[in-house]
Amino acid sequence: MKYKLLGRSGLRVSELCLGCSTFGVNWGPIGSDLAESRRVFDTFASAGGNFLDTSNKYQEGQSEEFVGEFIQGNRDYWVVGTKFSLVDGMKDGADPNACGNHRKNLVRSVEGSLKRLKTDYIDLLWLHMWDYTTPIEEIICSLTDLVRSGKVRYIGASNFPAWWIVKANAFSQHHALSPFVATQVEYALTERSLEPEFLPMCHEEDVALCAWSPLGGGMCTGKYNRPGGNNPAYRLAEHVDPARKAFWHAATARNLAIMDRVNPIADAIGRPTVQVALRWMIQQVVTTIPIFAAHNAAQCKEIVGASDFHLTAEQWDQVEAATRPAVASVWPEVGPYPYPMLEYGSPALPGFYSRGLLYGRSEYVIENHRRPFRMLHRPNG
Repeated sequence: MKYKLLGRSGLRVSELCLGCSTFGVNWGPIGSDLAESRRVFDTFASAGGNFLDTSNKYQEGQSEEFVGEFIQGNRDYWVVGTKFSLVDGMKDGADPNACGNHRKNLVRSVEGSLKRLKTDYIDLLWLHMWDYTTPIEEIICSLTDLVRSGKVRYIGASNFPAWWIVKANAFSQHHALSPFVATQVEYALTERSLEPEFLPMCHEEDVALCAWSPLGGGMCTGKYNRPGGNNPAYRLAEHVDPARKAFWHAATARNLAIMDRVNPIADAIGRPTVQVALRWMIQQVVTTIPIFAAHNAAQCKEIVGASDFHLTAEQWDQVEAATRPAVASVWPEVGPYPYPMLEYGSPALPGFYSRGLLYGRSEYVIENHRRPFRMLHRPNG
């Protein structure tokens, strides 16, 4: 596996990042127990991976606990990224200050993450999501304090608009504070609406683009389009049945049609669709690092095979052309990524409600004068 520089930093990270959201069983069937998580971790390590991504929210803290156990004995080798912002497993959502990007929640969250990770520093601390609330100055100054204390090495912003990151880094530069070296965004063959804004921004600002859900919640493996493959009844039944009027029905239908065009390209290349999907992303001109998750070691072994080959220019262009419909927003009323995610969620994460995780049970009682525009959708109407 090759390594890339993480944005404007000198940090060397593997070209694939292991997402650890499946490390743990607190979320039921979408997670893996300690033994299988360890096998996934070891498979990634044996392939040369050194970049890990977790969060205080994943498996309600259990993911961080598993990661903390796995990195013991070789801590300095691993580049460990974790996140804060969302209501985590230690809180019930009733406290309005137990979520969000403000200094109080930041300090609380980082102290908890350090204990669960069994380490005295975090390599890369991500803000999990823009909360429309905390001023840039408060965020940058608070994060810089943690960098200067030695508890955090670098900082990144996940699910933030491109313009916000540029504004924040300009503030950092003019005040000799810590800049964002990376942005974590939803990016997949079925979600490319970020490209017109984020690819130029990342190139111009030298910010690494780390892609969460680069397989579109499993959609970009192509398995839902294969005869005799994974039955959509498990995950997509609600979204493919028009009678059930699922929120993401139209997006799911569009994405299945996209993968109908990608699977034959992968077959012609002679590689699994999952590898082609990730390889296309790795070969972007802008530094792009897919963050993948795996339920078991076999899945992980197949996925890291994306590091073993290159797409020719013609093959890359074929994938680009087949997936071009994904440049359009899945929710045109609010615009391209990240705005659908900030308003509600993503078809890659059915049932995920962003604002509820940012504000907990306080969502509708906080008067936020920095967000004067009405929200367009709430669960259950």
